[in-house]
Parts: sequence; C-alpha cells; structure tokens
Amino acid sequence: MLGKISGIEENIVLVTLNPEVLKVQTLANHHLVFEDSDKMVVGEVIHIKDGIAHVNLIGEFIGDRFVGGVIRKPSFGATVRVVSNEKIPLIIGIPEFKENRDLYLGMSPIYPGIKLGVRLNDFFANHFAVFGNSGSGKSWSVARMIQNLFTRTHSIPYRASFFIFDAYGEYHSAFKDIGKVTPGISFKAYTTNTNFSDSEIIRIPLWLLTVDDIALLLGVESPAQLPIIEKALKLVTIFAREESMVIKHKNDIIARAILDILSSGRGAAQIRDQIFSVLSHYNTSELNLETEIYQPGYTRSLKQCLLIDQTGKIREMELVTTFMESFLNDELELSLPDGTFKYSLNDLKDAFDFALISEGSLKSEKIFDSSNILRVRLQSLLNSNYAEYFDYPDFITREQYIKKLMTADSGKKAQIINFNINYVDDRLAKNLTKIFSKLLFDYNKDVAKGTRMPFNIVLEEAHRYVQNDNDIEILGYNIFERITKEGRKYGVLLGMISQRPSELSETALSQCSNFLILKMMHPKDVSYIREMVPNVTEEIIKKLRILQPGTCVAFGSGFKVPVVIQFDKPNPAPSSSSCDVSTIWFIERQ
Repeated sequence: MLGKISGIEENIVLVTLNPEVLKVQTLANHHLVFEDSDKMVVGEVIHIKDGIAHVNLIGEFIGDRFVGGVIRKPSFGATVRVVSNEKIPLIIGIPEFKENRDLYLGMSPIYPGIKLGVRLNDFFANHFAVFGNSGSGKSWSVARMIQNLFTRTHSIPYRASFFIFDAYGEYHSAFKDIGKVTPGISFKAYTTNTNFSDSEIIRIPLWLLTVDDIALLLGVESPAQLPIIEKALKLVTIFAREESMVIKHKNDIIARAILDILSSGRGAAQIRDQIFSVLSHYNTSELNLETEIYQPGYTRSLKQCLLIDQTGKIREMELVTTFMESFLNDELELSLPDGTFKYSLNDLKDAFDFALISEGSLKSEKIFDSSNILRVRLQSLLNSNYAEYFDYPDFITREQYIKKLMTADSGKKAQIINFNINYVDDRLAKNLTKIFSKLLFDYNKDVAKGTRMPFNIVLEEAHRYVQNDNDIEILGYNIFERITKEGRKYGVLLGMISQRPSELSETALSQCSNFLILKMMHPKDVSYIREMVPNVTEEIIKKLRILQPGTCVAFGSGFKVPVVIQFDKPNPAPSSSSCDVSTIWFIERQ
C-alpha cells in the first residue's frame, strides 16, 4: 500500500506516503485508486510535499468502466494504490481503438506506450478550439491530428469535408501529397496569390452573395446604410439583363430624382445646377441633357429648357415636369437576386450609382455622404487587384459551386480544401472567411436533412476573424456565433486555432465542446481561459505554463478527464518553423 489518507479537503485527498514509496516510485501526475468495499475512487497526484501527496479526485471505476466525476469520497480506511497499466487506458486512453469510431491523437508523456485519442463523434461533431502561444506547436498539432484522420488502413473518411482557412499558407505542404499516402483522399488548394501555380485562385461568384455579404465587403458601419445595398442588388437584377429593360428602369429612376428636385422649393439656380449634376452622372440614350423635347412649332434640348429667364425663374418648369412624368413606369417591379443569373462588379457599380438617386440620397448631404462612401469603396474594389477574386468566368449555381469547391483536379471529391488567404489585407481575409462560412452554413441549412454533408471549418489565427465585432448591431448576427450556436444541427462545425483566445468572440468560444490547449504564458489569455472555458481547474491552468512544444492539455466532452497529450511529429510538417536567423545572418569570410 502506498500510504494512508490523512485528510480530505473538498476535492483534494491528502495521502501520507510510506517512506519506501518515495525512494522507488515517481507519483507526480500519476493516477491513484482509493478502494473501499463498495467503491473505487480515482484521483490524480497534483504534487507531493513533505511526504504528503495531494490527490485531485476525478472519477471512479464502476466494474470495468471508468466514470468521470465523484459523488462519494473515499473513506479514511480506503486502500491506496497506483492504478495498474492495464486500467490506465480506461481513464485517459482508448481501450479498444476502432478506425471508423476513434481518432488517435498522440502518446501520453506520463505513461510510456499509452496511446491517447478521442471518439470521432465526440470531437468532430462538435466545435473545438486549439490555443497556444506562438511556437507552442498549434499548426504542428492540428496538421498531425488531420493527418491521423486521413492516413488510415481500412476505414477511410471519403465523405469528410475540411475547409481550412490558412492565414499564412502553412498547411499546403502538410497535406498536398496526402493522396499518395492514402489513395482516394484528395487535397484541393485555393490561394489569394495570383502567381502561385500550385493552387487555384480564390474566385467567388458575385451573384451568390447576399445583402449581408456585400455589406461586409464594403465595410458598412451603420444599419442605415443597408437599404442602399439592398436597392443596388434589386437594380442589378435589371441592369445585368437585356438593354431595353435597363433603359426603362434607369429612365424611371432618373425622372423621379429630377421630379424631386423640381418640387423641392429651392431657388431656380440651385434646381438647375442639381439637375445638371444628376444628368451629367446618370443618363441614358433616351434621357440626358441633350435629349430633345418637341413642342408645336419648335424643338429644344432639355438643357435649353432649364435656362433661367430675366425674372430669375425656369420658364419651362412645367414643360420639364411633364416631360419627366412621361418616363415614370409604376409597373416596374424589383426583387433581390436569387442566384439564377450572372452579374459582375461593373454591373453592381452601375446599379449602385442609380440606387443613390433612387433612394433619394441626393436630398440630404448626410444621407448622401453615408451612402456615397459605400459607392466609393465599391469603385476602389473594382479598380484593385482584389477584383479578380470576384471575377467568376461562367454562370454557376450555389450547389454547383460548393460541389466544385470540393472537387479535386483529378475529378474526385476533395476531403481537405485549403484556402491560403495570406496575400490579402486583414479586412478582406476576415470577410472572405465570413462569406465562405456563411455560404456553407446557408447551403447545409437549406438542403434536406438526409442529404446534408458535414462541413468542418477550421480557422487558423481565429482571433483575426471570430471577434466581438459590430456585425450583430449592423446585420443582426455574427456568422461565426451563429455557426457555433446553430451549426451542429445543420452539420456545420467550427474549429478555432488561436494564440490570443482573449480576442475571440465570447459567444463563439462558449459554444466549444473540446479544447486542446498548448503552452500558454500571457496572463490575460490564461485568465480568459480560466473564466470562459468550462471545466477548467486550477490544476489545468498550472500545467499550461510548463508544457513542451507539441504537447497539450485536452479536455471537454470528448475526454473523460483532462489529459496531457504529446502529438507525434507531422509528416510532412506544415511550413510554420521560426526564422533561422543564425543561418541567415552569418557568412563565411573569404
């Protein structure tokens, strides 16, 4: 027997060890069992001081099964012994590993030879988070975990779909040849680098985006700016189609704007200047400053009809009003795009111009400035290199597009789809992850339950995207928070990898079921984990500061108890090693 129970303080049992035990056996972080006649309670040795072991109670053996949690504490007369090697897998490992049920994660650094893992459903059917300081081995561990999933002998997860948003382009090297290891498994790579020949350029069909998506792209700052986007999208349903309908709608919009100016009560000079300004920027072949207005006995241009006479009035005000009313068409109906026709950024820009005057933005400088800034941003996007990401060559439906995303160059289904978003600024990178995530979420939400395919979205550097931002105030929701709250029932699961958990959305983090936490040192992040992550004990917090690279504390619904896991080295490894300054700095003297 190891010793005797000398005290019980809440969940800690104090065991006075026999002197001989301290000479021959290392007990720190090992598991002990307290055996009474009617129960076998299990605890983990936290530390040993002055010959007394402090043991944290974690569960009990019921027959041949380990159950986490303790209701009944051991008696002072309980027999204290070390848990046998045969029973250790029941507590921290996988007793009987099955390829189609379990995922191997790594080895136990405490118990040599003990493999550690998790049930696939318990881990990948829930949201998870991987945290750790820079250099702690986050990318290393995630790459190894996914490699373990797809390098199997018999049960191959052909229908799995992992969408990895790769902030630094690290994972391409880890997965690009995975099909050579496991035939039938494919890797598909997309990139924002237009000069990288080993990947397809990210391209998003503009017509599959919603009002909310366009709002994100244009950096909407207030809900009051949404109507102008909605109107522009309604107009693009016309402007991207046949010319005869386009002209009718444009004429109607221009005429209504000019009628508003004519009836504004402003001075003649101001009315004339505003009409000139509108028709200089917005005009058609049928309605412009040179359009001829016919009257019995003479013909004059619209511009001439706006001349101011000696009394300071526009003499032909009534004539111009009547002429504008002839372009009104109350039978024209508009609806938001439904993804059934193709349009471009140029079409959207054209529609945006007319949406400004259609919504009456010209009446108010404040409203105009608020709306016009979105038009300017759209123009900037159109003129930038980023426009290429929204230049999709052919019409494609949402279903076809998502299927194409998951189709490898070989024509087979791709199980790992990697988006390298390293070559765009942080704002666009964040918006791209949101747009793709929303597209996947909406798709699975809309398809029939029996035909849904699980989508696992993995975000590297998640603190750059999953933030406490103002989406809720503007759009009414944050897509990542919606996914973490509703995604499980639709088969859309989120994995967040981050070195700064304190910068993540509290709502999204609170919905994670499993955590793999590597070495964490920053006091703010450690404190945040303690407050936000469920089931975090002070013992876990203490372990986080002394972990080796590639070693994590894993806990959550997929694990019976918190367990320390040492990941195997990924093969091949992601491109995430630190800069080798000693090699770069020095040169040999000649």
